[in-house]
Amino acid sequence: MTYKGYLIDLDGTIYLGDTPIEAGKRFVESLQERKTPFLFVTNNTTKTPAAVQEKLANHFDIHVSKETVYTATLATIDYMKDKALGDKVYVVGESGLKDGIKDAGFKLDEEKPDYVVVGLDSEITYEKLIVATLAIQNGAHFIGTNPDKNIPTHRGLLPGAGSLIALLETSTQSKAVIIGKPEGIIMDKALDKLNLTKKDVVMVGDNYETDIKAGINNGIDTLLVLTGFTKKEDVAELPVAPTYVVDSLDDWSF
Repeated sequence: MTYKGYLIDLDGTIYLGDTPIEAGKRFVESLQERKTPFLFVTNNTTKTPAAVQEKLANHFDIHVSKETVYTATLATIDYMKDKALGDKVYVVGESGLKDGIKDAGFKLDEEKPDYVVVGLDSEITYEKLIVATLAIQNGAHFIGTNPDKNIPTHRGLLPGAGSLIALLETSTQSKAVIIGKPEGIIMDKALDKLNLTKKDVVMVGDNYETDIKAGINNGIDTLLVLTGFTKKEDVAELPVAPTYVVDSLDDWSF
């Protein structure tokens, strides 16, 4: 089937950690040759779009504009602008998240924030959790950037943003609004960026729980590529089948 646009995951799809996936590079270059619009949709909040652009260019020889990168940070900012509850934010997260929020015109505030935004934070402390808990209990709007419970690394599955969000949901007895895949907020915002409808695009990714469910849950066709998180032996047991499954993005017919 011919699609007018592509929503594409990064890690496990275009590269794997620091290892290039050559078929991913060829896939992106094919889209560029065809002048087919695409957007990298990533739950990673630790890096800015410019940093992702630089990584793609310097590490993987993939050359795109930073406007092709849509992170959970950008989707969180767009969501907060839509809600318009105020401009003060307490952030549990790393510089990519904090800097993005500041650059968008919000003020970082620990005392009386309008929002508490929780993403991955490798330097989490009990004090940060206290500040976030008290702010949410005092009425701040509770946002989780993405639901990923774990991050796959060479050491194994480390705690992800979803683990920190779950802790704060327990301490506050409040549910966070989740922005990233597989939730609808990031997908709707990504479609707005491409100026396309759900039927016009396909979601491409390696992780059934985030990428593929993002499509399934939001009425978007899906292309599961078996180069990352979800393995070939898992496919037969998936509760809802992806629209398409390929071993490699070289197998995809445009």
